[in-house]
Amino acid sequence: MIDPSGDARRSSIAALDDRLERLAGYMERVRLAEYLELLQDTRRLVFVNFVSGLARGVGMAIGFSILGAIVIYVLTQTFVANLPVVGGFLAEIVRIVQTYLSR
Repeated sequence: MIDPSGDARRSSIAALDDRLERLAGYMERVRLAEYLELLQDTRRLVFVNFVSGLARGVGMAIGFSILGAIVIYVLTQTFVANLPVVGGFLAEIVRIVQTYLSR
């Protein structure tokens, strides 16, 4: 006589084994063991965070420099093209300053 509960038990064990294999594959893909090792080694964790912060800071400085240079270049070209407008604006500012200083 065939035990029906034995077949059900084998299929549930096979399903559980399949889930464990998928979970182990997932953990290998996300490198969970390496991350846990990093969390245990405080000096290495501080060093890695320091280097990544340094890289971010240098990247931001370079990016801001390039962006600032582009903005200054565009504004310079715009003001050179519209020099009469800018000249009138600057003359008005000079007149206001001279009036304020003469008081």
